[in-house]
Parts: sequence; structure tokens; C-alpha cells
Amino acid sequence: MHSQIKYSVYDLQQLKGKRCLTQIHVKSADEARAAEAADIDIICTSYDTPEAQARLPSVVQAAPKSFISGSTPHGLATQEEAIRVGFQALEQGASSVYCSASNFIIEAMAREGIPVVGHIGLVPRHAAWTNYRAIGKTVDEAKKLYQDMKSLESAGAYAAEIEVVPENLATELCKRTSMLLMSLGAGAGCDTQYLFSDDILMDYGDWIPRHSKAYRNFTQEYARLQQERIQAFSEYASEVKDGSFPEKKHLITMDDALLKEVLGDID
Repeated sequence: MHSQIKYSVYDLQQLKGKRCLTQIHVKSADEARAAEAADIDIICTSYDTPEAQARLPSVVQAAPKSFISGSTPHGLATQEEAIRVGFQALEQGASSVYCSASNFIIEAMAREGIPVVGHIGLVPRHAAWTNYRAIGKTVDEAKKLYQDMKSLESAGAYAAEIEVVPENLATELCKRTSMLLMSLGAGAGCDTQYLFSDDILMDYGDWIPRHSKAYRNFTQEYARLQQERIQAFSEYASEVKDGSFPEKKHLITMDDALLKEVLGDID
């Protein structure tokens, strides 16, 4: 069980510069339960589809002592919609929300007291502008990263995911903001080290991103379990065909005299 009471945003802010926090994105209640049992500091989960929104309460219930952040839908159209979605996530047990929308949207949520995480560097939802690549390897891009970071800070975000950015640049940026910087492929010099459960468990295929590390191979395990499943079904079918299932121990037998009486009445 988690070793402490759930963090607040204030608690996380007090830890800035003191130690690197662990952070995992999970996709199920089982993964959330495992993350809490492993003493992961911050749990993230999707909150961007009706299915994910319906799943959030079970994730919160599975990890009741954990700080949980939900990722809001892409394409929030108005400040009002963003505020509604943000408060809905908080009411369902989230501790904060992630939002990759503009500062115009983030500022409205922060103004209403919703703890918001922004995103700088490689933002997959906006990759049409940049391609999927490291961001910040040139002087101009590095300066823009700093400007993006300070703009998010001014908008009221308490943290920002910083993705696939040169590690030495990310370390220096982290020193220059009051926000927590959450490193996904941006080195160990930020406030959190962030990975997705998909990558840690390798449960989506054999390829993993350069910035990630697989600690288990669930893809291989799922394939093994599927073969076990097929074999079990085949054995069941075979035993039904040859009459070896069900056995006597699987059955209930009526007293012969009572059965005879019933059949006599029926007939």
C-alpha cells in the first residue's frame, strides 16, 4: 500500500528541486493499483473519451492514496467547455488535469482553481507542425521552448510535460520556472520522470520509443496466454466429445426414489 497520504499540488510544489518524482500514465484500474503499490508518486490517466471518463472513478478507487491527473479531450472548443470538463474530472476524484490546448484555454481553467498541466516540446497532438522529433536542438527552438514555458507559467499552469527535449536544455529550463517540469524523454534533470505503462510493460508491440524502457514484455506474455487459452478451449471441447466431461464430481444427482415419484406423476 502507498506509504503516505495523497499528495496535494502544494506538496508537489514543495518537492521541486529536492528529488525527482516518479510518474506513470496508466490505462486501467489494475495498472493504477499496481502503481500505487509500487509507490509511484504521480499517476496519469486518459480523460479524453467517454469511455475514459467513465473509467476514471474506478482508477481513483483502485489508487485512493495517489495523486491522479486526467488528460482532457483534444479540441476543447471554448473556455466554458474546458472549465466544465476540468471540474467534472475533479469531482470524479482527479487531483489535476492535463491539457494540451492553448494558453487561452489553460488560463481559464487555472483562473477557476483547476490545477492544470500544460505541454511543451514534442506535443503529439500538434505534431503536424513539427513532425515526431526532438524539439530544441537549435538556438531558435531552444529560445521558443523557454518562451512557451514562461507563457504556460503566466497562464497559471502548475506543471508542464516536457517531451523529447535535449536533456541539458531541459535541466536548465527546469531551473528557470516555478512550474514542475515533467520529463518524458527530456532527461533526469526535471522534477518528474514520466513513462507510459505501455512502454514499461511493452504491451502494444515489439517497438519502444528511444526515450522509453521496457521492464517487462507483456506482448509476449499475452501471446503465450492466448495459446494457453486456445489449448484450454480445445481440451474442453475434446472432453465433451469423448464424454470425459462432466465427471461425477461436477454433477448433482437426485435421489432415485424421488426421481421415480416425479416421473410417475409426470407420466
